[in-house]
Amino acid sequence: MPAEPCESVLFLCVANSARSQMAEGLARHILGGAVRVQSAGSAPTRVNPYAVRAMAEVGIDISGQRSKPVSEIDPGSVDLVVTLCAEEVCPAFLGDALRVHWGLPDPAAVTDPDARRAAFRRTRDELRRRLGLIWG
Repeated sequence: MPAEPCESVLFLCVANSARSQMAEGLARHILGGAVRVQSAGSAPTRVNPYAVRAMAEVGIDISGQRSKPVSEIDPGSVDLVVTLCAEEVCPAFLGDALRVHWGLPDPAAVTDPDARRAAFRRTRDELRRRLGLIWG
């Protein structure tokens, strides 16, 4: 939890396709424009369609977001970095930002379609809960 006012938060994961994208969308929704919100990954791919659908279920549209490499982020512009990797090796972020780790299982790793949808919903809901603890 940031001890000082936070002006910019970065959510990091490997593919920047699911957890970090959902966290970005939720944080933008919760914070409005009060905090700059970004996400990135060490090996970005594309925003996962299951993430888009899970967020749409709660009225948040992340379909316009894109997966980005961490190299696009100016380290000096970030106050708080939240890493979301669980089994994977989280991307390194150079800079003086406060770091918080929320190890969440990758919902995209679930293979059964019904179970995958449920995993994305659980991830979304857990992210919303954790964001509420900080910026509730």
